[in-house]
Amino acid sequence: MGKTSTRDRVSNEINAGSMADIAFLLLIFFLVTTTIDVDKGVLVKLPPWSDEPPPELELNERNVFSVLVNSENQLLVREQLTNIGELRERAKEFIMNPAGRPDLSKSPKQAIVSLKNDRGTEYGTYLEVYNELKAAYNELREEESQKRHGKAFEYITDDERKAIRRDIPLVLSEAEPSDFGEE
Repeated sequence: MGKTSTRDRVSNEINAGSMADIAFLLLIFFLVTTTIDVDKGVLVKLPPWSDEPPPELELNERNVFSVLVNSENQLLVREQLTNIGELRERAKEFIMNPAGRPDLSKSPKQAIVSLKNDRGTEYGTYLEVYNELKAAYNELREEESQKRHGKAFEYITDDERKAIRRDIPLVLSEAEPSDFGEE
């Protein structure tokens, strides 16, 4: 039997015992530091819950800008079939009523935008309509800020913003959706 040298007895393996620890630490690091974009949906401040029925309000039809979206994603604005591209301008005209027309709102403070959709309405269409209505208010506030202060709405002071929001309040009423094809 031959003599074995130390070189023959030494194993050429790498100790991988700490590799699992390193991989685990890297996994934890990447899980903690990675941000994932999440759709937040529509941010709306809802009124507090109440078991009591809401009080009946007498609304002047003149001050209500009704927008209905049916199950075929068609818009009916104040009982007229409308293209979504026209919605923002029609809403702005209704809210401000620059010509003093008797069929539009008396003032921005009294204007109410009523949005009702069908349960069959596509979510994308609902968001488009909602965004156009919000954009109408944002544009009106921007125009008012430019007129009053000569600056963009985002660059005026908080008190000035509150004054404009008080003069052009965003009143967007969402009605309970109707059943598929009911409207």
